[in-house]
Amino acid sequence: MPPDALPGLPPPRPIPLKERVSLLFVERCNLDVIDGAFVAVDASGVRTHIPVGGIACILLEPGVRVSHAAVNLAARAGTLLVWVGEAGVRLYAAGQPGGARSDRLLWQARLALDEAARLKVVRQMFALRFGEPAPDRRSIDQLRGIEGARVRRLYELEARRHGVTWRRRRYDPHHFDDADGPNRALSAATSCLYGLAEAAILAAGYAPAIGFLHTGKPQSFVFDIADLVKFETVIPVAFEVAGRAERGRLAMPVERAVRHGCRDAFRRTKLLDRLIPLIDGVLEAGDLPRPDPPADAVGPAFHDEAPSGDDGHRG
Repeated sequence: MPPDALPGLPPPRPIPLKERVSLLFVERCNLDVIDGAFVAVDASGVRTHIPVGGIACILLEPGVRVSHAAVNLAARAGTLLVWVGEAGVRLYAAGQPGGARSDRLLWQARLALDEAARLKVVRQMFALRFGEPAPDRRSIDQLRGIEGARVRRLYELEARRHGVTWRRRRYDPHHFDDADGPNRALSAATSCLYGLAEAAILAAGYAPAIGFLHTGKPQSFVFDIADLVKFETVIPVAFEVAGRAERGRLAMPVERAVRHGCRDAFRRTKLLDRLIPLIDGVLEAGDLPRPDPPADAVGPAFHDEAPSGDDGHRG
């Protein structure tokens, strides 16, 4: 029996990502496990219970301290902890780096290293994003340039639709407050989506850093996956909020309104239900067979004849 297990109680079973609440932001509190419960304790000692196993991603804003027990329980429950900046618009670090399934990681790395397979994956991403096949005989760099031009055009169309004064996408993570309203709204919106996409990537057993269109960043694959759905989820929310702010019809800070809108958009589009099949489908476009798990692979932390979680869960 693990040292943190309670006598007489079965070990917890991870809840699949698609059945969870998408995001929870916390700030200015201590996260701990008290009497077996994951709780947030404020400065006056008031405890707020957080059903950690039912949340896909918890974003920790400044002022949060996390105990070892809380990190341990979140990891076992398959809940991603992400350390973010003020208003959740800077992403500093995330728990559970890398996937928990070596066979998935090896497959993802093999696809990324094979130039032909990588191009097939990028072409599939293009088709999913724009609803049409990618142009023939184009390199990855050329497809990246085509996507960039289309994205700029989509930003312009969304700004016009919501009556937003739009210049261009400009964001300095070190001087967030210097950005205009639409750019601050977009940064807040994409941060929400990045947290959720990274939680899905880890839950599926893959690595956030091994990207295909994006490379060289700790979250390259996160950006790849988020780009596939952001114009149907968070980008319209950001411009809608920015438009209300410009007209003086927003009764709360832009970042908070964007969070609420993203939460509703994730629920409306059933995004959690779609993310892991979307990730698998994108990688399958590379036409390389999945490797079988090695016979001597280390098994899960506890054995469950009817596992309820996703492939990448450690618990």
